[in-house]
Amino acid sequence: MKTENVSRTVLAAGVGAVLAATALLYLPEWTGQGPPAPPGPAERAVIAAHAGAQAAVPDLAALIADRERWLRAHPDDEASWAELGAAYTERGSRLGDVRDYPRAERALRRSLAERPAARGNPAAELGLGALAGARGDWATARDLGERVRKTDPRRWPVYPVLIDAYNGLGDYRAARKAMESLEKLHAGAVVRGRAAQAYRDRGWREDADAAALDAVALAETDPEKAAALARAGDLAWERGEAEEALGQYGAALRLVPDHGPSLAGRARALAALGRTEDAVRAWRAALARLPLPEHFLEAGELAESLGREADARALYERLRTGAWTGAEVPLGLLDADHGDAVAAVARMRAEWARGHRSVRVADALAWALHRSGASKEALGYAKRATEEGLRSALFLYHRGEIERALDQRGPARRHLAEALRINPAFSPLFARAAERSLAELDALPDELPPELRPERAPGRAGGLGGEGGSPGREGASPGREGGSPGREGASAA
Repeated sequence: MKTENVSRTVLAAGVGAVLAATALLYLPEWTGQGPPAPPGPAERAVIAAHAGAQAAVPDLAALIADRERWLRAHPDDEASWAELGAAYTERGSRLGDVRDYPRAERALRRSLAERPAARGNPAAELGLGALAGARGDWATARDLGERVRKTDPRRWPVYPVLIDAYNGLGDYRAARKAMESLEKLHAGAVVRGRAAQAYRDRGWREDADAAALDAVALAETDPEKAAALARAGDLAWERGEAEEALGQYGAALRLVPDHGPSLAGRARALAALGRTEDAVRAWRAALARLPLPEHFLEAGELAESLGREADARALYERLRTGAWTGAEVPLGLLDADHGDAVAAVARMRAEWARGHRSVRVADALAWALHRSGASKEALGYAKRATEEGLRSALFLYHRGEIERALDQRGPARRHLAEALRINPAFSPLFARAAERSLAELDALPDELPPELRPERAPGRAGGLGGEGGSPGREGASPGREGGSPGREGASAA
């Protein structure tokens, strides 16, 4: 087989698995005799990287094989070592395979050995920053990204690395500034997709939807369009529109049949629509393609909600024993809800101490504290998780339960109702728990004086805490009485 010469492509992987061109693009020149030959798999990966788009996974594998062959004959080519390291990071992120990360680190450090950063090797530095982000080491990703930005502030691939790093550290103002810089320097589907995520994180749902649709329209390759469609599906599911989400995921899977994020999104949407047997099968397909820790947690909670305790335990055990990186949040939630809440607190406190203060970490720490009995301390973290801007039904459910445990009935009612209004099927386990908790808050206590009971005070909305009832209950799922087996304690303090 002919080796495709792509030796001058330097790649950097931003967390979220986007390959970006960071130096020259080399492709075979057309001689002008006859039509130009169509690009081969490795060349297609190069073209995608140059545009800052996703390459197809088989094309990415071809690029890795091409670089490995090239480096066996040219071991002093620092640019190709950087390319190889970035491609390993991208593949590991895309497939959830952490075994690629040590390979990436060896390749990137070899690149720096051949040409140190002080002599001008920003591609390898940026590659190490992206690798740190993929591993959840946000401080290192930030430091390496800022070093490259200081050297060359117009090198646009640095900004996806910085956006992810600052988001992971909870520095959302810095993340927004990095996003603004990226938009000034680069355009296209990838940037619009990142803009959609930035708007989502600020709670700007209409803007997020518009940017996501822009990304779909601007996408030029099937993998790029599938990624954009999956993002649009995620946004639809988060706002409680499971049918629309299912359509977006289906469109993505028609383009890329094994697209992991769309397989997982499809499973989630099917569960929300009550098509539970289809959802169970869809989760099996998603886990076979993209075995991420959060996917094992979601699949396990679906199994638990269906009373399939053995299946749930098996999925939880795979999450507990997996060789993960950057999986502290799903592991913390697993311990909080399905294991040892005290251990969950220790895990999430350690993550917070590392400077990882995103809304996801704040929410997981709040929930672990609540489940361990420290609801008063938990409330501060829950407020931080819900007041940054992101409208998450799960975060609001957690805050509402914490407030309920503290007998803050009005705020608890408001936040539980809002969680169900945003997405009445946000979790196969906890949407039901939210409904039960809200019903208990709506019920008047038996000891209420007779003169204050509804039959003696026409027109009173009912309820305590000054909230006047339960706003937004029209969005709750009807007919979902009862709870999931073994989950009676899910909403207890």
